[in-house]
Amino acid sequence: MTCFGVWYFWLVHNFKDYAPLRRCSCRSECRTVIWKMEESVSIIATDKEEVGLTGDTQTSKPNIQDMNGEDNQPVKNTDAEEIGRDNPYAYLDRADFTSEKFKIEIRGLPKFYGIGELKRLLNEKLKLGSNKVKPPAKGSYWVYVCFRSEEDRQNALKALDGYIWKNKTLTAEIAKPAPDPLVKKRRQQTHENKYGEDEAKKQKTDGSSQEDRLKASTIPFWNIPYDKQIEQKQENIRQMLMKMGYDMVKGNPALKPWVDQQKSKYNGLPCELWDIRASPVCDGYRNKCEFTVGVNEETGERTVGFRLGSYVRGFTGVGPVDCLRHIPGRMKEAAKTFEKFVVASNLGVFNPETHEGYWRQLTARLSTDSDQLMLVVGMHPQSLSQEELGKVKNDLKNFFENGEGKTCNVSSLYFQHILKRQAGKELPPLEHLMGDTHIYETLLGLKFRVSPEAFFQINTSAAEVLYNSVAELSCPTENTTVIDICCGTGSIGLCLAKKCGKVLGLDLLAQAVDDAKSNAEINGIVNCDFFVGKAEDILCSVMNRAVKEDVLAVVDPPRAGLHQRALVHLRRTEKLGKLVFLSCNPTAAVKNFVDLGRPTSKTYHGAPLVPVRAVPVDMFPHTSHCELVVYFERVDLNQLRKTQELKQTSLS
Repeated sequence: MTCFGVWYFWLVHNFKDYAPLRRCSCRSECRTVIWKMEESVSIIATDKEEVGLTGDTQTSKPNIQDMNGEDNQPVKNTDAEEIGRDNPYAYLDRADFTSEKFKIEIRGLPKFYGIGELKRLLNEKLKLGSNKVKPPAKGSYWVYVCFRSEEDRQNALKALDGYIWKNKTLTAEIAKPAPDPLVKKRRQQTHENKYGEDEAKKQKTDGSSQEDRLKASTIPFWNIPYDKQIEQKQENIRQMLMKMGYDMVKGNPALKPWVDQQKSKYNGLPCELWDIRASPVCDGYRNKCEFTVGVNEETGERTVGFRLGSYVRGFTGVGPVDCLRHIPGRMKEAAKTFEKFVVASNLGVFNPETHEGYWRQLTARLSTDSDQLMLVVGMHPQSLSQEELGKVKNDLKNFFENGEGKTCNVSSLYFQHILKRQAGKELPPLEHLMGDTHIYETLLGLKFRVSPEAFFQINTSAAEVLYNSVAELSCPTENTTVIDICCGTGSIGLCLAKKCGKVLGLDLLAQAVDDAKSNAEINGIVNCDFFVGKAEDILCSVMNRAVKEDVLAVVDPPRAGLHQRALVHLRRTEKLGKLVFLSCNPTAAVKNFVDLGRPTSKTYHGAPLVPVRAVPVDMFPHTSHCELVVYFERVDLNQLRKTQELKQTSLS
């Protein structure tokens, strides 16, 4: 054997593909031995066809479509259907597009690079048209890149292998597709059942009821007194802010005097932390839910509820939502009633493993003010004709208008095609079937029109607490222009409109911007304008419209955070002196927070933005999640340096 890495690979082969190869220093030799070892156990040939190998014999790899999963055992008189069911690579042969078919691995990456930089290299400079970039871990020297066709993949291999980027020579080669996680889990369970399993592990996985598992995945704090819940969340936020202070100094050492000064004032924190603000309503607070249509693992029946776990972790079962205290009764009733329709339907439920079946999802939106209920029924049309689809829609309409669904008192009903998005193709728009086209919600005395796909805070009563907190932290005046980034239906900007001189909102979704404009008109608010586009694309032009001297940005991005380019534009806009950042996932937002404070450079123009005050708001009772609102201001590092020098001079 050439190195320890080969043996390590052999041990972890079923769990971490190519793990030792990532660690081996003798890359070329090690690769040869690994593939020879795999050849002896992994290649499966049919009676009439020999497995093909490509490339040089020293680095040839087994054909991935001839691999019988991760146990890599030869096929022995097994039924063809069962082979497909237990083959974690069977999904590659389906008609559905998957970029895993056209994946490459790039190695030799520089120590410091950004995913955005890499994407620009691939798609803008080299014109390779990558579909996905998948870094295995932060700081990795290698990365997976997926493409949309074999031609694109081959072009990428030619362009990247030997390409010099940031003084590093890249290597590129075909990568093995990822195994289907559901099949992987099923094979592992079969192996454990066959060869025995640790009893404690068995009790841990099999001892919980479906109801307990559903509560654990959706409302893990359901049995904890509410005052204890918010204590825990306050402490979690405090710990996160402490880490953020450390990361800020690491990202910009010049901030250390300022951070140290803040820590001395705020008990080790880089900013003032206000007490957490509780949700006025703790049970039945959700005004929107997306229910999955699937199969109940316990009963085997078609069910409308929540998935018991993610597909990536090997779960497809769906459990009923009756036991979940954060969902209002009317939504539970709607899910149960629609479930009866699905059970009676001659169309099956969608299978996420085989991609067969039709019924996929039910989205429910409920107005806490008017009690209006909007339902969006989602299905995969498969090969249904337009005539057959028309019948499905008529059946749905009749069910909720005249049938058993009439008891739900549905105000608005939509139909949605749920398909896999493909490059260059737009998904069919939602189709309105009956009732009103919108529902209306009241927030801080303002009336809001809400469309099916527009973003609106899921806890209406807590949203009032949240928006009041934004105003308290930022203190806008008549001389303030508020830039509402990711504005959705305009709720934040419109609630601040009476406290400031001008509101300029922007959002990616045209329908949401239409709602925002209508909401301004409905409420007689005239100092607001809203624009459609990606924040990273139109932020500069929107900022140029700010005529007031004081410019305040309010950012309420998706869970993943604000796009890097949008954040860079915020730093570059020197007249932007203040920023409020709302995050429903504060841990993930720390990178954005740190980037706002990075040193001035070619990328980050203007003085850093640093946290001054923060307040957590509990938007999600009975869960571990919490909204965090952080108020940032510019800090003049030159002035800070002079102040420090004066202090040192006076001390000496």
